Amino acid sequence: MKYLAPALALLALSPLALANEPVTQGPPGTEMAVFSGGCFWCTESDFDKLPGVVETLSGYTGDSAATADYQQVSAGGTEHIESVAVFYDPSKTSYAELVEAFWPTIDPLTANAQFCDHGYQYSSALYYADDEQKALLEDSRDALKARFDQPIQTLILPRQPFYAAEDYHQDYYEKNPLRYTFYRTTCGRDARLEELWGE
Repeated sequence: MKYLAPALALLALSPLALANEPVTQGPPGTEMAVFSGGCFWCTESDFDKLPGVVETLSGYTGDSAATADYQQVSAGGTEHIESVAVFYDPSKTSYAELVEAFWPTIDPLTANAQFCDHGYQYSSALYYADDEQKALLEDSRDALKARFDQPIQTLILPRQPFYAAEDYHQDYYEKNPLRYTFYRTTCGRDARLEELWGE
């Protein structure tokens, strides 16, 4: 069970409150970054494996608190994108290292979709908190252009309020390993990643 910061732990008592309060910080001593890589179950699982990542939280970014619920977002009725907040120890990893680890977990060549999930809500996106992070993201994206013949479609956006998803989505891959594995396999995620990035 991952550590929950006190503020998040209190919110976790109510899924509705959790979904409607913007998350701005995690465990003490960590910094926050936000990534969108399609289904947030998969993105959360991928980041949890990285050294220096203390906690991850599935959620939504890009629209208002009133629309930050799974039924509305998954149906494409909002401007939210499924996202993951990553809380990391800056003494053990960096924002730049997280960005480089993120690319091989997505299909950067497809707009408004990731694998079997289609719609703006499943776009891949990177978010910056300041001009330094924006420049880092643009440089990282530009470095990929030599690898692919097609344009990079992953969005680079200013970070907006992040709303945690409902409790049953958190750590979904741990709570429901068989369903998660079935979804990830049938969605073609790993097969496409191997095609794009190799083993």
